[in-house]
Amino acid sequence: MGLRKAGGKPPSLSTNPCFEFAYVLCECVCMLPEQALVGEYPRDFLGIALPEQPNKYYLIIRPLRIVLEADSTITMIMEKLQSYKQRVSLNFEGFQYQLGDFQVRVGKVLPAHTDNLRGIVMEVEYLPISSMEKARQIMEEFMTIWDQAVTKRGIPGHFVHMEPNFGEYGLGDQYTSQHTAVQYAAVMAQLIATVQAAQGRN
Repeated sequence: MGLRKAGGKPPSLSTNPCFEFAYVLCECVCMLPEQALVGEYPRDFLGIALPEQPNKYYLIIRPLRIVLEADSTITMIMEKLQSYKQRVSLNFEGFQYQLGDFQVRVGKVLPAHTDNLRGIVMEVEYLPISSMEKARQIMEEFMTIWDQAVTKRGIPGHFVHMEPNFGEYGLGDQYTSQHTAVQYAAVMAQLIATVQAAQGRN
């Protein structure tokens, strides 16, 4: 997965997009009394719903390096209990392309209810292989070719490669939807850090 900093358009792809995609990633904070947080509940977590898993919702507790897969109704339960509320919400929306054996998603990153572009994200999947280690060299070659194409076109900005330490979350070599959830959580953390750094320089 790569992150393009705001300030440029994604390079055009020669093939037509298969369909649109949209993710919503939320940072939620606990609304329970302070004494209930000690050893009982996480102070905050990141939550994401993936279109390929419409009946699931993924919760990432980054300080504890935990990723959980829950039923999609968990969000309604938390809302009714008023245990957590959304603090930050980012929309990832764009198009999915098929490039031979590669599936590529390219989209904008926007805060909810605004058009303030935060970045451009690109997610690349090599479909024939689900082992990340076996696909590593092929993915690196793809990204090298992509970077060369971007440089040749003179497009501003650059991609930041994001590959979290999945082992810290207890995830193995076979890629799953939980890996995707952890990756998008890492992207959100990177975007927040980039925005905060920019604000600090101003």
